[in-house]
Amino acid sequence: MNWALPAVAVLVGVWALIRSSDHFVQGASGIATWYKLSPLVIGIVIVGFGTSAPEMVVSASSALKGNPALALGNAYGSNIANIGLILGITALIIPIQVHSSLLRKELPLLTLVTLVSFAILYNLQLSRLDGVILLIVFALVMTLTIWMSLKNPNDEMLKTLSEELPVGAVSLKKALLQLVAGLVLLILSSKAVVWGAVELATLAGISELVIGLTVVAVGTSLPELASTLAAVRKGEHDMAIGNVVGSNLFNTLAVVGIASCISPFALDKEVLTRDFPVMGLLTLSLFLIGWGRRGRGGRINRFEGGVLLTCFVAYTLWLLRSIF
Repeated sequence: MNWALPAVAVLVGVWALIRSSDHFVQGASGIATWYKLSPLVIGIVIVGFGTSAPEMVVSASSALKGNPALALGNAYGSNIANIGLILGITALIIPIQVHSSLLRKELPLLTLVTLVSFAILYNLQLSRLDGVILLIVFALVMTLTIWMSLKNPNDEMLKTLSEELPVGAVSLKKALLQLVAGLVLLILSSKAVVWGAVELATLAGISELVIGLTVVAVGTSLPELASTLAAVRKGEHDMAIGNVVGSNLFNTLAVVGIASCISPFALDKEVLTRDFPVMGLLTLSLFLIGWGRRGRGGRINRFEGGVLLTCFVAYTLWLLRSIF
């Protein structure tokens, strides 16, 4: 088999993932609005899930097909791309200011979750019990986030979030159709991405982990890039970082948790010696930059954005060097 068909499968699959996740979110938001759910819950849970839907379905599909390393690479690679590539590029265009007190609470939470994940991965095994633990922590994090949000209804990021939600009633039938169509397309496109990625890894003679960390991770991070750039252009800086923080929480806990529950697996040692340290350092950097002095809010300036982007490029070159 030549390279063309798998490459096309990945590219078309990623494009379909992005489009289908949009339809899925619109349908889910419409149903939630129809049943009078809180805009806060819609924004945090449904929209947050939607931006990580590509990673979730690709990782679940990978695990079901017996390729869990691809799932892990997709999750951690997306986290690295979200901070290094997406926030790096965004801050180079427009420096990002953090005002939201809620977001400043989520930044240390993301750092803590990353440390918990490292402790779980330390034995180089991901069991079903580990997956259950990650999903329980994810449920606790979501509950805590909603609770903090209810206590801070006037938070800058929450105001922006409520303004971004669709206004006006959507018919329940249309919302259901969007939800079902989005879900079906998500599943089909994820299968195309996984098949193409596995074939490319086989043809190139490289590990599925590396393919997941590079091609698949960057591809499934495109929704975050689009939403982050759009938020910054509108002056919604807290939303820009909130997109990344929310996505990384979903990836670290839900995406990896679902994959390991489906198919427990042993990790390559490179995950702990190469990939996780990069993800951890970028997460810590985001926390320090975003928290600011005395917890008053930080700012990612163009220099810091350049550093984040440089770290991503250096890491990617490091991966490519391991291939060739």
